[in-house]
Amino acid sequence: MSIAIICKNCNTLLYSSPTRTKCCGCDNLTTIRGETISAKDLTLVEIVSNIVDKETKSILSKDDLAFQESRKNRKFKKLEFDIK
Repeated sequence: MSIAIICKNCNTLLYSSPTRTKCCGCDNLTTIRGETISAKDLTLVEIVSNIVDKETKSILSKDDLAFQESRKNRKFKKLEFDIK
């Protein structure tokens, strides 16, 4: 998920990044990291866009995915043979 905000104090547009902290550098010190927004005065910060990541389309239906999950969690039987 990525968020775009604008600092109304210096008119700087900031985009969020999950690992990097980004700052506008003015006296308000508007910073953004992931989904966390901070500033000295939050009334000077405006959220411009909230972009949601697109879901990946799967070829398998929900029933098929549930069946595969149940197969993944099954137990294996150990067979014992007498070797002569």
